[in-house]
Amino acid sequence: MRVVSVIPNSEEIHLPGGGVAILMIHGLTGSPVSVRPWAESLHQSGFTVYVPKLPGHGSNWQDMNQTRWQHWYAEVDAALNRLVAKHDRVFVAGFSMGGALALKLAARRGREIEGMMLVNPAIHDERAILKLVPILKYFIPSVGGRGTDVAAPNPPKHSYGRTPLHALHSLQKLWREVKRELHLVDVPLMVGYSINDHVVDPKNSETVIDNVSSVDIREVIFERSYHNVALDYDLDLLVEESLNFMKDVLAGDLRRDENDLIDAEFAAIVSGLSLDESSPSTFLDELEEMENLESEEKYQGDNKPLPKLTQIQRGALIGVIGGPIYAAVVQYLDFDLLGLGAWPGAIALAAGVFAFFWQMKPENEINDDGVAL
Repeated sequence: MRVVSVIPNSEEIHLPGGGVAILMIHGLTGSPVSVRPWAESLHQSGFTVYVPKLPGHGSNWQDMNQTRWQHWYAEVDAALNRLVAKHDRVFVAGFSMGGALALKLAARRGREIEGMMLVNPAIHDERAILKLVPILKYFIPSVGGRGTDVAAPNPPKHSYGRTPLHALHSLQKLWREVKRELHLVDVPLMVGYSINDHVVDPKNSETVIDNVSSVDIREVIFERSYHNVALDYDLDLLVEESLNFMKDVLAGDLRRDENDLIDAEFAAIVSGLSLDESSPSTFLDELEEMENLESEEKYQGDNKPLPKLTQIQRGALIGVIGGPIYAAVVQYLDFDLLGLGAWPGAIALAAGVFAFFWQMKPENEINDDGVAL
């Protein structure tokens, strides 16, 4: 059965050109529409440009919740195979989550990539609420979002406007992988970021710049655009800087340093090794110590009664149980009592979990009435 897309014209983009190709990768919940002006402008300068539609994207958010980062990466990995087979030289460009996928490609297949252009790359998000995603995804399938983050008026519809939480949790796992492998990235790099990005913190770009092994890194700042630069006021600047960057790479003015990559790989191998032969204990000693510790911590079967809940813990259970119920009512019955969406339920769940475990005390600190001392 053919799935009808909620995003018009969201198909993959393939613009044939010369012998130099560009693999361009869109972001989470987005589609090729989000980078089309960038792709078309680079094609006008003679480049072949290919923008695949990532699995679960460009249709509806329910489809996306069935996909994981491995599916998205497999798509761009296969796309790179096709371009490398038919073109002399290949660049990779990534926007937002596409930046994370591009960095993973460069870490694994950097020898096949001439250079890389990243726009507002996303590789982490430190907001506290996102730490609840691994739990919330079982109660709330998706949450609403801005839908777009563009300063220019009337941008085309290019994303779902909702974020599927199963997919978002998978993206968080991808971020961890990418951060671990940043030191393996040594390709010439252009990193552009918006100072008024409301979706991805510009610190993401700083993390990339500070941790890759690339010798030549070109930094571009977009002052008039929000997150999606390709649909915003700084499109011309993005295209100009991209063309200048690729021209310099192709001319040999920007290059990678082979020795730096070898040093980085060697450092990764030996970082976990200890060469200190004077260690007072051996691995077998440590193993025996761990076994002794485990035996000491085993439950002895004394059949002691479970500790009684404190008054605060009983109240916390209301949030733990009632929070998901409230969120489910908002999500499935469309009854929004507070007018704030599902977030009050999520907050009640988080607060309940925190209060419940914060009140837990060692057994000898609880009296016979179940009150924490």
